[in-house]
Amino acid sequence: MRLINIGFGNIVSSNRIVAIVSPESAPIKRIIGDAKDNKNAIDATYGRRTRAVIIMDSGHIVLSALQPETVAARFDKEDIEE
Repeated sequence: MRLINIGFGNIVSSNRIVAIVSPESAPIKRIIGDAKDNKNAIDATYGRRTRAVIIMDSGHIVLSALQPETVAARFDKEDIEE
């Protein structure tokens, strides 16, 4: 199992990530709202602004304060180190 640091010591399994997206568009905001209503949202921002939304294969939505590019770079870096 490979793990990705998504900021502030929070880690997710890279094998379970479906997408890493920006929270700016209306459809993504709707997905976040629905996940919060259904208790499927995991807020890992520590009170900071949400900059990346990580969609997991379990249907959970993880909110991160890191930029999507930063999370993706950590995801790619892990693949290179293998």
